[in-house]
Amino acid sequence: MTPDVEVTSAVPVELATSAGDIVELLDVLWERTRDRGWASPASLAQLRLMYAVDREDGIRMRALGVALNVSAPSLSRLCDRLQTVGFVVRKPSPDSKREVTLSLTEEGHAHLAEVRRKRGEVLTGAIDSMPAGQRAGLAQGLTGLRAALVAPPVLTGPVVRGPAV
Repeated sequence: MTPDVEVTSAVPVELATSAGDIVELLDVLWERTRDRGWASPASLAQLRLMYAVDREDGIRMRALGVALNVSAPSLSRLCDRLQTVGFVVRKPSPDSKREVTLSLTEEGHAHLAEVRRKRGEVLTGAIDSMPAGQRAGLAQGLTGLRAALVAPPVLTGPVVRGPAV
């Protein structure tokens, strides 16, 4: 784990390293919830898929593969497993019968709610142990990080255009 980063001198690389450490710690914490008797039938990769489908119900399989950076065969296997446990349903696209869309079932929504609840308990315990000033700083920092992550990428450098016609 990286040493504490001084807030006033923090540079993006140091902050990114610290954030990466936190992501790794969260992975360990999520696994601990499994060790405490609550095991999700969905793997981390399957949960990522379910989160994406939850954000965009009826997403086309092709778009989902691009969003998750997963090959078509791997995506199909993930969906097969989730469909077997009753968490997702595949349907023909209303626009194109050649494309397939994906939606969460009622059971899938309930499972994600339970995963989020369990993870929320773990995070609440950790955040509750922080001093109030650190919690306020965390809230502000997380708000800014989330906004930066969902914002469209900023293009840098010259824009190369083809010849005018």
